[in-house]
Amino acid sequence: MKIVVTGGAGFLGSHMVDYLLKKSDNKDEIYVIDNLQTGSLVNLKHLSENPNVHFIQADVINALSDERITSLEGIGQIYHMACAASPPHYQKDPIHTTMTCVQGTYNFLTLATKWNARLLITSTSEVYGDPAINPQVETYWGNVNCTGTRSCYDEGKRAAETLCFDFNRTKNTQVRVARIFNTYGPRMNLTDGRIISNFVYQALKGINITVYGTGKQTRSFCYVSDQIEGLHTLMNQDVTIGPVNIGNPEEYTVLEMAEKIREMIGATESNQLVFHELPQDDPKVRRPDITKAKTLLGWSPKVALHEGISLTIADFSRRIKEEADLLNL
Repeated sequence: MKIVVTGGAGFLGSHMVDYLLKKSDNKDEIYVIDNLQTGSLVNLKHLSENPNVHFIQADVINALSDERITSLEGIGQIYHMACAASPPHYQKDPIHTTMTCVQGTYNFLTLATKWNARLLITSTSEVYGDPAINPQVETYWGNVNCTGTRSCYDEGKRAAETLCFDFNRTKNTQVRVARIFNTYGPRMNLTDGRIISNFVYQALKGINITVYGTGKQTRSFCYVSDQIEGLHTLMNQDVTIGPVNIGNPEEYTVLEMAEKIREMIGATESNQLVFHELPQDDPKVRRPDITKAKTLLGWSPKVALHEGISLTIADFSRRIKEEADLLNL
């Protein structure tokens, strides 16, 4: 099969490329589309000699040239995963974030319709905003500030979901919508501002660990291999079944995560917790109800938190050492 992965040089997208190749015994032909805003070709370096992986540097906001569209004829599936996902990154250029979600999704829904291809979009638990119910079920409409500093991402993804289902209703476009919850693992940007990456990086560097707010707010963390398997399973369902939560329902406070990572790495006096003001609209709770994923997809996460964190620490340790070695050349 010919498959497009937008955002395929990013953390999650590059793991999807690996999974598709492995799943197809290296027979799928993968077209990675990425503007390298937050992604990196380093994530695809191990595939540089693979003739079935094709990289196109392009921004999904812009329509592809006729030449590039012609080269993509025969595409069967589109994993639409392009968008900065951490608050510091998506807030850095909020207009671009909104347009990535809306215009980018429109462009690839249009192509999916033209090619009769199936499109899966990685939406987000952020569509629930600062939820008034816990856990969050797909039928919950959310509690989102539509004008705040996080709105570019939260509302952008909500609008993207709307486009998907409107295309499905009016043009019979095949769509799959996954609401993903706090994915973590190897290849995360070392300083992308998310909870696990921040804590692991700071602990390994021997600097103070920053906790926003009281640290009593909760999150649920899904290891990347579980997330990728869930997305692939959803994509390959025969019918559109509405949005589906893909995440790990185990819930932890931010403080619990900080202490766990400090303990696993080995806390020092320079690894003290430092508290900062909570950012605007930061959710107080976050936990997926995955009943739908279990019953309709037969999917549930397998990787325990301790195992996933251990693998992430090992990856971060290696990359931090590589950075240090380069500086010492």
